[in-house]
Amino acid sequence: MSERKAISTGRNLPAAIAVGLALGALVLVTLLTVKVTFLIPVALLVGVALWELTSAVRARQIRIPVIPVAAGGAVMVALAYWQGPRDALAALAVTFIAVLAWRLPGGAPGYLRDVTAGIFALIYMPTMAVFVALMLSQSNGAHRTLLFAIVTVCSDVGGYFAGIVIGRHPMAPVISPKKTWEGLAGSVVACLAGGAIGLPLLLHGKVWQGLILGAAAVSAATLGDLVESMIKRDLEIKDMSTFLPGHGGVLERLDSLLIVAPVSWLLLTIFLAHGG
Repeated sequence: MSERKAISTGRNLPAAIAVGLALGALVLVTLLTVKVTFLIPVALLVGVALWELTSAVRARQIRIPVIPVAAGGAVMVALAYWQGPRDALAALAVTFIAVLAWRLPGGAPGYLRDVTAGIFALIYMPTMAVFVALMLSQSNGAHRTLLFAIVTVCSDVGGYFAGIVIGRHPMAPVISPKKTWEGLAGSVVACLAGGAIGLPLLLHGKVWQGLILGAAAVSAATLGDLVESMIKRDLEIKDMSTFLPGHGGVLERLDSLLIVAPVSWLLLTIFLAHGG
């Protein structure tokens, strides 16, 4: 993707940088002071993203049972942090039942469609956020969560700037025309570097473990970005909303983070089994 093409996307780069820096500062302040406060912006952002998706699919006559999804999701995240994965799993099951029941008064037409959309939203957003809470709950949870954020941001930033500078060859034109193989290479390099430096520095892990984390993160982040792009193409919209100036909707910023979260939690749990 050339610089001319990048500029023509309509993104307000100064606004995007300002919003990105503000979000980064919020992450650092919450994680490095009272770590549990990090769950507040997580809950707010996931809630806005859920609202965005609910509003977007309404144009297709799909009604997500947003109240049980949002309420159950909040309980799942809280239980994951304070009680652990088994309680969060139980809350997921109860929320599933609540979604089934909530939609019943709406009648048979579209019942399966709406319930399916509700379960998709529940898994796609609150359930993925549960893994952030599980990372954060560990004794070194602030550093685990910070590393997860770093490798994900490395994928976005590395891919963006490599795409601007040297991007020429479209990677998935049918799904996301702006993505290039050169941008993907930039994401890979940045993620590998972020993992190889961040894991030993923040969690006293091994460089090779950081490289594996970086490789897994860039794979998951790329998938998350492509999936969100495919959803928008299916809905025939450019952005989920204009909530974040220069970025579009909140879901545009969470798409990679949501998919990287369970991957990071799993790998860090394996790598730090005897050290964290």
